[in-house]
Amino acid sequence: MTNYSWDVIIFQIIFPSMGVTLLMVLCATVLACFLGFCLAIALFWVGKHGLSPNEKCYSMLNIVVSFIRSFPFIILAISILPITRFITGSVIGWESALFPLTVAATPFMGRIFENCFKEVSLDLIDAARSFGATNLQIVFKILIPATLPSIVNGGVLSVIQILSLTTIAGTLGAGGIGASALIYGYQSFNDKIMYTLVIVLFVLVLAIQLLGDYVYKRIK
Repeated sequence: MTNYSWDVIIFQIIFPSMGVTLLMVLCATVLACFLGFCLAIALFWVGKHGLSPNEKCYSMLNIVVSFIRSFPFIILAISILPITRFITGSVIGWESALFPLTVAATPFMGRIFENCFKEVSLDLIDAARSFGATNLQIVFKILIPATLPSIVNGGVLSVIQILSLTTIAGTLGAGGIGASALIYGYQSFNDKIMYTLVIVLFVLVLAIQLLGDYVYKRIK
């Protein structure tokens, strides 16, 4: 076991790995949030009580979402390695981890946002239609504003989920906190680094939750 000084642990292990992890979380969150939001609108649009119900389309989308969500992330990431290599040109590095992270997080976000949309009263949607509102107007002027606090809460859960997934991606060559915990902590039998990184993860999760709570209170 290598006895690293705190200077080395903080400035050469923790800070660089935190930077990589935060980059993965930020980029994957933006991609998965956009795609998940589009997916949620599609699910709500063709759902049973949606804007334009279509049972077949909803069933197909629902099966795809449930299928992807049923995979443990590590198995999903390994199974789509050829696609990841084709898209990014590599399977190593945080950039290459964005594809499996986005694939895993998009259905999760989509389902959360869909459930948020289902909270909107059907009477409110019917009232908007009676005034001549189009489906797109209902989505952007009624559906989203009415569910924004719930969307924020769901988004916070999704970001924390993505942070958790980045630690797994790190063990597959993406770098970040997960890789550092594995290489410098677990495999080197260095409990000091291992548990320091656990504390760092706890602080990141706490910071995300507190920020989400603040935004929720501001828009509630």
